[in-house]
Amino acid sequence: MTGALDLSSDDPTDRLHPPEPALLSRSADLVQKLEGRSIVLVGMMGAGKTSIGRRLAATLGLPFVDADVEIENAAGMTISEIFARHGEAYFRDGERRVIARILADGQRVLATGGGAYINPVTRDRIAEKGVSIWLKADADVLLRRVRKRPNRPLLHTRDPEQTLRELIDARYPVYALADFCLISREGPHDFMVQSIMDTLERGLETLPRLQHAPKEQAMPSMPQATDANAAANRTVVPVELGSRRYEIVIGDNLLAEAGAQIAQIAPKAACAIVTDETVAQHHLPALEASLDAAGIRHARIVVAAGEASKCWTTFARVCDEIIAARMERGDLVVALGGGVVGDLAGFAAAAIRRGMRFVQIPTTLLAQVDSSVGGKTAINSEHGKNLIGAFHQPSLVLADTSALATLDPREFRAGYAEVAKYGLIDDAPFFTWLEQNWEEIFARGPALTQAIATSCRSKAAVVARDETEQGDRALLNLGHTFGHAFESLTHFNTARLNHGEGVAIGMGCAYRFSAKLGHCAPEDAERVERHLRTVGLPARISDIAGWNAGPQPILDAMFQDKKVERGALTFILARGIGQTFIAKGVPAEAVSDFLRDELGH
Repeated sequence: MTGALDLSSDDPTDRLHPPEPALLSRSADLVQKLEGRSIVLVGMMGAGKTSIGRRLAATLGLPFVDADVEIENAAGMTISEIFARHGEAYFRDGERRVIARILADGQRVLATGGGAYINPVTRDRIAEKGVSIWLKADADVLLRRVRKRPNRPLLHTRDPEQTLRELIDARYPVYALADFCLISREGPHDFMVQSIMDTLERGLETLPRLQHAPKEQAMPSMPQATDANAAANRTVVPVELGSRRYEIVIGDNLLAEAGAQIAQIAPKAACAIVTDETVAQHHLPALEASLDAAGIRHARIVVAAGEASKCWTTFARVCDEIIAARMERGDLVVALGGGVVGDLAGFAAAAIRRGMRFVQIPTTLLAQVDSSVGGKTAINSEHGKNLIGAFHQPSLVLADTSALATLDPREFRAGYAEVAKYGLIDDAPFFTWLEQNWEEIFARGPALTQAIATSCRSKAAVVARDETEQGDRALLNLGHTFGHAFESLTHFNTARLNHGEGVAIGMGCAYRFSAKLGHCAPEDAERVERHLRTVGLPARISDIAGWNAGPQPILDAMFQDKKVERGALTFILARGIGQTFIAKGVPAEAVSDFLRDELGH
């Protein structure tokens, strides 16, 4: 889902009027770009879906449908009456069927009821036939609006305000699965309509299900960012965690704006920059200049590059230097670098003064699509990778795509492994798109930004549903049980095996293991390995330089994995491309048999 733009309306004096000729042309272009898909507005009662949707439909020259009105017409009674006579379950079933019919009737603007998008079948149908936009509003705004209309059956309680807040807590993580998000406050409806159109014009091309151009088709040229159009070349992906909500900003030359961005989220705060020796040479001067321009006091803490810095000794030094720099609890830790720096700095921020805010500025592809998002912070133990840490969400993520120009090809490929992972987990069309467009991604073309945005959007949705990995967030560990064991047995020597390479080999293993157990077809495992090798990534244990460990040491390392429960192994396995699942209690004997096959023992 793209970023939430702060333009909106519920102005009752705002009246429809014929659009200007230039707007008519723009509207026609946008309708064509939608390729027959409907625009579906989702969100809470009182978010403005009906009033804004009606104006948007008039501007685009599309029919407008209010799902609640259609339901009332079909039932011959009001929604309150349906609830009173038949109950909510009856209403929801009818709502699902009505929305399916509306979406099958052709392209239109559809305003849904507040609970419609919560139904997974309805979400799937909307994704198939439409583009979803979440109109998000604060609780206070919603309360003011819904008090004007007493026909809200879910609020017929002793404490409507508390009920509304409980609905918000339950529904907002699901609404965050929508394709786009815009903030609904006050202002003329025209502002909101223009905002929606702007968002769709910029964002439609980032939706994988709309990417079907053949590989040989030239990608559209992307204008160079200037002061006038820089914002238009940015993608903002929100991570919806209630009061701890933050944004992932993706675009070029964000380091130059970092000071202004940080000053906006934390006025008058100072910053402790944690980075490594390699990144400091390339990017630290630009960041410090940006902080200076914003008048932000800052200190620098530089560690050695590489996985070896994720240790107790370096962690202690980083904490001591942050404290010595007189950073207070209200100040910020800024992680400038790849996954190692992000994990290390984030864990320090979680620990110092019982929790400081921090900002992620990832400078590797792997960090931009994975480790900088979601709040996992950790250092390594001699017993395994990432065993000591905390969940601590950043306040902002700035993914500067221009920083990726300094990556060597091996590091870029390592990051791509995590991009491919999102397609393999639950987005088969995205994996197909990657197979078709990987060359453009590696050439740092427009497809790179699309790939990063899609990956971040996928992870943000999972994190919003399962922040501390109690459920399906574990799917993000596809390939990691194998990969972490390989990294541990190579003593985190990145010259032999870096994290992305370990994940790539792990994903190849996970699919071959799934095929061996009968969960997926061998052809799926072959397809995964073929793509990994096509882009230059390893896919088998034998690809690790100097590998000499047998099945038992690998199995022993796996038993130190964080997902082990009561001494039983957990793996992320697959039923096909984009169809992964959590497999708990996998017998050690089955893993040993598979590893013997893999190693030729």
